[in-house]
Amino acid sequence: MSPARFRLGAGLALALMASGSVEAGSGPAERWWQTVAVLADDSLAGRMTGSPGYDRAADHVAREFRRIGLKPAGTQGYFQPVDFVEQRFATGASQAALAGGGAAAPLAIPRDLYFRGAHPMPAAVDAPMVFAGYGLSIPELGHDDFAGLDLRGKVVLVISGGPQDIPGSRKANARSERARLLVERGAVGLIALTSPRQVEIPWERQLALAARPSMYLADAALREVEGPFMSASFSPDSAGRLFAGAAHSFAELAALADASKPLPRFDLPLRFTARIAAATRAVRSANVIGRLPGSDRRLAAEHVVLSAHLDGLGVNEPIDGDAIYNGAIDNAVGVANVVAIARDLARRGKRPRRSILFFVPTAEEMGLLGSRYFARRPTVPAASLVANINFDMPLPIFPLTSVTPIGYEESTMGDDAAQVSAAMGLPVVPDPFPDRNVFIRSDQYSFVRAGIPALFLKFGFAAGTPEADIERAWRANIYHSPRDDVAQPIRRGDAMQFNAWSAQLLRRVADNPEKPRWREESYFRRFAE
Repeated sequence: MSPARFRLGAGLALALMASGSVEAGSGPAERWWQTVAVLADDSLAGRMTGSPGYDRAADHVAREFRRIGLKPAGTQGYFQPVDFVEQRFATGASQAALAGGGAAAPLAIPRDLYFRGAHPMPAAVDAPMVFAGYGLSIPELGHDDFAGLDLRGKVVLVISGGPQDIPGSRKANARSERARLLVERGAVGLIALTSPRQVEIPWERQLALAARPSMYLADAALREVEGPFMSASFSPDSAGRLFAGAAHSFAELAALADASKPLPRFDLPLRFTARIAAATRAVRSANVIGRLPGSDRRLAAEHVVLSAHLDGLGVNEPIDGDAIYNGAIDNAVGVANVVAIARDLARRGKRPRRSILFFVPTAEEMGLLGSRYFARRPTVPAASLVANINFDMPLPIFPLTSVTPIGYEESTMGDDAAQVSAAMGLPVVPDPFPDRNVFIRSDQYSFVRAGIPALFLKFGFAAGTPEADIERAWRANIYHSPRDDVAQPIRRGDAMQFNAWSAQLLRRVADNPEKPRWREESYFRRFAE
């Protein structure tokens, strides 16, 4: 099955006419850039999951896979269709308030809060609130913010951050399991708070995205939470209102969170009430998958997956007159990496020993839904999937001097990365901001949860450096905005060097007679058992 066929938009057609095809161009860097430019073109309208623009982008990637010589990896050609339910919130018809002392103080939607969640939402909430610290349940490491709390029938408030002595990947995993644990313990909703110092995207910019829909998988068996369960994000500027009359203020709690210190847990005197107006509809979108058969008679039955999500944020509230969220770095660059490495490996004299799946999923921006579907319903035998290497906005916006393969501490693929880095002079450096939860924020996490060792590849940098300042400014001003287009400075030469490092890593993993394995001490080994 192919997504619905559409005629090329004018901008995309011009881009293809100028280059002849993405195959045209004088070298790898030019062909790589042509892929970025085509996928980030205005005519694709931001590649929203389920949109005509996404379908055209998926068709384009499938054509490239066919031209390269990759084989289809399923019964429906290069496509794996996935069914979703889109949930669009009507901000004008929805209401929320804080009630106490016989009165109710209304909250402005979305100015004070907005609703979002990869699960069905209730039509109404009227419940007491409880503050549950960081909202992390990691009892095996001596930390459980939910222990001893009565959560039944309550809306649970949690704040960003976590204990400094717990690895970032463990904190990130605990956050991914939070909604499921809360539902199991009887909570009716979750309000996520962020301290002002830990905000990645300013609230004013978040408001431009507040009206975009949420999605969840149509197959209820594949959802983390069947629902209904309320999820909301709250403005840092308004969060103090939630703690009116409480034993601790939001400012006090934010200061403790910024310092990674222990947090109190307590009931709040106010109740949270809401009426949530939402319309749902069925949406279908497709993962794109191509297969390069391995060269070794025995190992060719196993697959290493190289992935990068294709979907974007679509068309939203305009910023400076531009409403198209093109997603050039997030994540046309990542998809271009996958296509470029596929082209290079397919044209070399000797293919890798294991087979490679070049996997371009949908609905990452909706909560890793396309990759979750594939990891649970793969188009090849599930036992054949031995590793995943994922690209998502690797950020070629500063010189490449090191690499950060998120998750390298957890599996033997970290050793592979170190060996390639030593040979190429690109040292491996740890995640500089582990509390950002990046370990669970892209598609590699779907493979991790299926027990498959995975890495998430990034340009490396350290906190407190000029590169960190550049990266922070990019997130604050360009990330998830119309400014993430091909007009921004992108360092093509460094991107090519990063691709070369990534391709060597992929080849080393695919050629190693021993398949990757979780380290004995890794928490994530349990998902493979």
